[in-house]
Amino acid sequence: MSERTISSYYEEDHDRLDELFKAFQQLKRSDFPKAKEAFKAFEAGLQRHIVWEEDLLFPLWEEKTGMTEGGPTFVMRGEHRLIGQQLEAIHDKVAGENLDSDEEEQMLVSLLRSHNMKEERVLYPSIDQVTSAEEREKVFRDMKNIPEDRNHGCCGEH
Repeated sequence: MSERTISSYYEEDHDRLDELFKAFQQLKRSDFPKAKEAFKAFEAGLQRHIVWEEDLLFPLWEEKTGMTEGGPTFVMRGEHRLIGQQLEAIHDKVAGENLDSDEEEQMLVSLLRSHNMKEERVLYPSIDQVTSAEEREKVFRDMKNIPEDRNHGCCGEH
């Protein structure tokens, strides 16, 4: 059995999230209830992905490298805040059944494309290099133990 890597797992999650968001975009004008479900799954998944990174991956990388102030994880956390702002803007429109979210969607897609590229090409491979298979398996176990309520809810009963 080959050992799991942070790169492969988190890149697959990026791809899964991208597909959910594409489904939302494709369905929002033709089948809003299905589009809303896709968005809810996307938002919850993206928020959970960010929690995994900020609670588990980033502290581990910082511990292993000693880079905390101004390093890549500092930049990634700042980008997570920007991504969260766009996500919230889209969330508000979805909750209000407002289909006019194209501008916010394009901004989010642009942010995610740049952000994910940095994570996939630099940060995740670096984490894989500085950690042992046992440390990575601990990350995967700990991901399962983060309570669901650590994520924000989406779209309520709107």
